[in-house]
Amino acid sequence: MIDAPKPNHDGVVTLDDQRTLGYAEFGAPDGDPVLWFHGTPGARQQLPPDTHREAAARNLRIIGIDRPGTGNSSPYLYDVLIELAVDIERFADQLGLAKFAVVGLSGGGPYVLACAHQLPARIPVGCVLGGLGPTRGHEVAPGYTRLLPLAEPVLAVLREPLADLLNAAMKSLKPVASPGYELYARFGPRTDRPLLRRPEMKAMFINDLLTAMEGGLRAPVYDVVLFARPWGFLLKNIKVPIHFFQGDADLIVPPSHGAHQAGLVPNSTLTIVPNEGHFAGFATVARVLDRIRESWPEPQVARPRKARPRAASR
Repeated sequence: MIDAPKPNHDGVVTLDDQRTLGYAEFGAPDGDPVLWFHGTPGARQQLPPDTHREAAARNLRIIGIDRPGTGNSSPYLYDVLIELAVDIERFADQLGLAKFAVVGLSGGGPYVLACAHQLPARIPVGCVLGGLGPTRGHEVAPGYTRLLPLAEPVLAVLREPLADLLNAAMKSLKPVASPGYELYARFGPRTDRPLLRRPEMKAMFINDLLTAMEGGLRAPVYDVVLFARPWGFLLKNIKVPIHFFQGDADLIVPPSHGAHQAGLVPNSTLTIVPNEGHFAGFATVARVLDRIRESWPEPQVARPRKARPRAASR
């Protein structure tokens, strides 16, 4: 049986208001930091299985972060999506990160863009892998996601009961995680099946799911509420170079979202991955990390590292 990659460090940062953000580190321990935002659902270890090796080869330190309501991060719903950037800046301060790149898969994509908008002096480059586009406003992306705002009022009122229900349901499925994954890999979106059937992908996703349930799995409900609201910023005002990766056979996020967002964000690029589905960025993680390295070629000035925040409890 294949094991999921083990992080170099698994820790927790405590913010000023005593909320926590859980994180896990992979790649080069002293490399240039890259904050990785997981999908919806997901947690801090939701990374392509070969990320550890590929990041180390490029002197990159990958830091996966639990969003509020997942894993070791306290449950918390922002009023608007862009508010996450405030917590990310505090998180980076505590880890002593002067600059950091950002990457996000699917539901993590909007958070990449929010951080890039708010923290341009600290973020040299960002990558969005099959990321969801805006669902309302002047920059709304095409496709079924336009319907999300219709459900937002109900979701906002019922978010806590729904989040508790999701958390309980996922915990009840823990004993059957392996056969449940096999079932999804067999009958899920057809374009993702070849990738999901790989043993290393199964090991990573199951490990990440179990990691997410350590402190609860409520973030997916919070994510959907925030995605359905105005995000609090415009894509056209982002100054950080963003590289979009989009599978042309994505059956979860409409492929048009990648082109739509790349057309709005200045200094952006769009890489269409042919014959790949929602996890196109996972299948091409080496190319993703190459884009980061190319856009951020100079290493950070050496300086003493801050003491690590406490390790996550198990």
